[in-house]
Amino acid sequence: MSHETIYTSLYLQAKGGLKKELISALRSGRLRRRPRKRGESARRSILGDIVPISDRPPQAADRAFPGHWEGDLIMGAFNRSAIVTVVERRSRFLLLGDLPEGHDAQSVYECLFELTADLPDLLRKSLTWDRGVEMAKWNDLQQDADIDVFFCDPHSPWQRPSNEHMNGLLRQYFPKGTDLNLITYDHLKFVAAEMNGRSRKVLGWKTPAEVYAEAVAMTG
Repeated sequence: MSHETIYTSLYLQAKGGLKKELISALRSGRLRRRPRKRGESARRSILGDIVPISDRPPQAADRAFPGHWEGDLIMGAFNRSAIVTVVERRSRFLLLGDLPEGHDAQSVYECLFELTADLPDLLRKSLTWDRGVEMAKWNDLQQDADIDVFFCDPHSPWQRPSNEHMNGLLRQYFPKGTDLNLITYDHLKFVAAEMNGRSRKVLGWKTPAEVYAEAVAMTG
């Protein structure tokens, strides 16, 4: 018998409230049962049969191979606005997308399709994302943009380190509390160009734009 069954039985017998002698024996000390949060089970039902990061091919973890991307949302004030950030793992090349109609699943799908569908085939291999409900149309994106979509383990943002690091840097341009609906598409292009034009020690002091251009050239 699970602990959840025992707790439920106790509270039901007491019609939602426990006697004092029972309360003293409970670690929580609560009079009433706290409803269980939907949490991860709700996300699972919305996202469907996702493909976990453990199924991602080894080449995606090896930065020697271009074409594997990591993505996420940067949220604005009160989580009412957002922008899409997508980073290529090998070059650290950044793509930014605006979400003027909101950050629901359809809007995020349309934005990601625009960002990825025109990439060269050899540079459109995989996209790794957190298990946010904004990715409910991931399967449509996978089929329509011809890119494999993988999901991080729950509460594991470190599994998309390039994107997580980039989002921290982007807060210089988009501080927390910013209404991101006021950010124009032209400004997003400007920010992406600045980030992609910064020399990086990890790239041998080349810029993400230079390393990405080399990868594009290799696709012929």
